[in-house]
Amino acid sequence: MTTASLPPHERARPLAKGSPKPAKDLCSDCGLCDSRWVAYVRNACAFLNQQFERLEEKAHGRSRDLNNEDELYFGVHQRMVSARLGPPIAGAQWTGIVSRIGVRALESGLVDAVLCVQQSPDDRFTPVPVLARTPEEVLAARVNKPTLSPNLEVLEQLPGSGIRRLLAIGVGCQIQALRAVQDTLPLEQLYVLGMPCVDNVSRAGLQTFLESASSSPATVVHYEFMQDFRIHFRHSDGRQETVPFFGLDTPHLKDVFAPSCLSCFDYVNAGADLVVGYMGATFGRQWLVVRNPLGQLLLDLVEPELELAPVTSSGDRRAAVQQGIGAYDKAVKLPGWLAEVVGWLVQRVGPKGLEYGRFSIDSHFTRNALWVRRNHPEKADQHIPAFAKKIISRYRLPSA
Repeated sequence: MTTASLPPHERARPLAKGSPKPAKDLCSDCGLCDSRWVAYVRNACAFLNQQFERLEEKAHGRSRDLNNEDELYFGVHQRMVSARLGPPIAGAQWTGIVSRIGVRALESGLVDAVLCVQQSPDDRFTPVPVLARTPEEVLAARVNKPTLSPNLEVLEQLPGSGIRRLLAIGVGCQIQALRAVQDTLPLEQLYVLGMPCVDNVSRAGLQTFLESASSSPATVVHYEFMQDFRIHFRHSDGRQETVPFFGLDTPHLKDVFAPSCLSCFDYVNAGADLVVGYMGATFGRQWLVVRNPLGQLLLDLVEPELELAPVTSSGDRRAAVQQGIGAYDKAVKLPGWLAEVVGWLVQRVGPKGLEYGRFSIDSHFTRNALWVRRNHPEKADQHIPAFAKKIISRYRLPSA
């Protein structure tokens, strides 16, 4: 076989470290360009070629029904539940459902390896993607790393590894690229466990955020924007700290998030087989979305260990979203006492469950659409997917 007749990924080489990425300022550092699968980047990259309908059809057999409100917001699915893992995994960010699925997938022989993200021995928040072969390696990846992570760089390790069945854990931009190159991978079976994702940062951006939002940035172990409209920080000494959304220094933090995140419309990880997050569940529970039979197979691995409950929805998000659009655009910062009052009020009468999920989606889609229209007007029409356009049309946006 001549070199010219080889598949593109067998002729390509990863981009050299420090080389400009094809997506330029919109690059999410998903890692595809750090593997030989860079050969497909112009088609596969979510920020060069938005293709939700095709990827949903590929993964689930159909694209979402835009006339079905739940699918409009949450994507193709056959089941949604809320859950807690009992007993929880020690040291997990919440109860550890994602980690337990990874462990059970290996222990049961369903997969040979799990693509997950450990951390640098020098810095808790520096991600280190790995192909975990043991439960211990999966557990070493527990707890979210809220920074851009090159997960797909480990595709470079697949050829010759003996891995034929893989469970990939990742966020939307990574999974979109992975689905686009799936048929070229040396795998017999790919399972995809996705997490909802919004507003990641570079490591430097994370430091800016921590120093602005936390009373002790050096001791933060993890944090999350939660359904009670507060940011929850956990510190290395076990201390819990919460800060109301409305108390953030928006003028200082408005531009700290990565441009890829400000132009992303895959909050709910539409291409995954199973999604595990918190955004559609009530506070203290996780939200599980089974998108297809492979997703149910993953859930089957741990379902006997879960305390399951139906998803619920209450409140009305719309006025809060509309008010938030103007406040964010004007970079409004509330005094601390007022932020606490607003947070207390919204926590009690604001949207909960699936309605909180819709609130979060509406808030981010309207913000991101405005950002794309202002910063990349030439891309806006093609880049903003049909489901996002329908959601955005329900609100009044400032002029681009």
